[in-house]
Amino acid sequence: MPLIYAQKHDVGSKMLLSAGLALLMFNATHAQTATAADSGAKNGVERSVFGHLPDGRQVDVYQFTNANGIELRVTNYGGIILSLKTPNIAGEFEDIALGFDSLEAYLSDDYLQSNPYFGAIIGRYGNRIANGQFSLDGEQYALAANDGSNHLHGGQQGFDKVLWQAEPFESEAGTGLVLRYTSEDGEEGYPGRLESEVTYTLTDDDELVVDYRAVTDKATPVNLTQHSYFNLKGEGSDTILDHQLMINAPEFTPVNDTLIPTGEIRSVKDTPFDFTQATPIGERIEQDNEQLTFGGGYDHNFVLARGDAAADALVVAAKVWEPQSGRMVEITTTEPAIQFYSGNFLNGDLTGKQGQAYGHRSGFALETQHYPDSPNQEAFPSTILAPGDTYRSRTVYRFSAQQDFES
Repeated sequence: MPLIYAQKHDVGSKMLLSAGLALLMFNATHAQTATAADSGAKNGVERSVFGHLPDGRQVDVYQFTNANGIELRVTNYGGIILSLKTPNIAGEFEDIALGFDSLEAYLSDDYLQSNPYFGAIIGRYGNRIANGQFSLDGEQYALAANDGSNHLHGGQQGFDKVLWQAEPFESEAGTGLVLRYTSEDGEEGYPGRLESEVTYTLTDDDELVVDYRAVTDKATPVNLTQHSYFNLKGEGSDTILDHQLMINAPEFTPVNDTLIPTGEIRSVKDTPFDFTQATPIGERIEQDNEQLTFGGGYDHNFVLARGDAAADALVVAAKVWEPQSGRMVEITTTEPAIQFYSGNFLNGDLTGKQGQAYGHRSGFALETQHYPDSPNQEAFPSTILAPGDTYRSRTVYRFSAQQDFES
């Protein structure tokens, strides 16, 4: 089936044709999904209205359930993962993803001012770009400075704040959602018309597979990621400081006091950043360490040990285990790095789905990525996508419950 991309500024008959084709494609797919569910298919797909944007556009929510009862809810606004219910060691299901029950909460001033990016797709460029600018092919580009003097997570209206075209599916691989968005040339200051596609697949192996794809008509930086916050005790629980974390990274990229990499790639050995063996997140987070001071805790890019693995091969990036529930998440990725963020800026101002305030360090994020500020750091792996090339990336989250970290 040909791809039909959402056009942000289409006009006239082209807009009507694109919208009509997209609607026909969605209706056909949704009808097939409903038929499969009615016939007793073990995996379910449900769609409902989540709300409306201020300009009147409808926002939907899609719910997927695998054969083992794991339930995923996603909205096409920002590609946000609204909830993710997984079992503990006793088989009891709880929602482990921080977020809200209503679209209005994601559009509220309180949320937008604190901007934690709960569960969202991040683009065009995940993480920070120094001073909101970079040079490419002899031309200087200016981006929004929305994080002090720096550019963060795509700018004022990154991919987390746009309405994506959504297409649910069921296949042998699992059930899921294909999300498509076209970022026009010049959007948020970036060059090139970027056609992006993100696919969420929930499998019966208790995996959430996230596939990213993008093409451009002009060279541009691209660094897409997923920004879910997890608390494996259940969202709205207390801190994540007792969660045991392993990051398969012998090195990290130190930052300055605005959280921009200095360009150094430093060994984690004998530092609070050594998670090569499972360690409680809170064990060293309050140590007297300049890097922890800059981040207010952990908010750093870890360089993964990929060895001789091919560029498109999945390698283990991180594992997190929570001792009370026994829940574990294992993350594998094709990316060269992962950002570990310990929820340092959560302060209790936002209230989650169970009416509990999200306090300091009540959720963690592990964002697979290329390095921050790569467009300004020649020694870092390039994030420049050229016309004729295709950006591809895959990250897999595998959920389980076990008695200890090594089970």
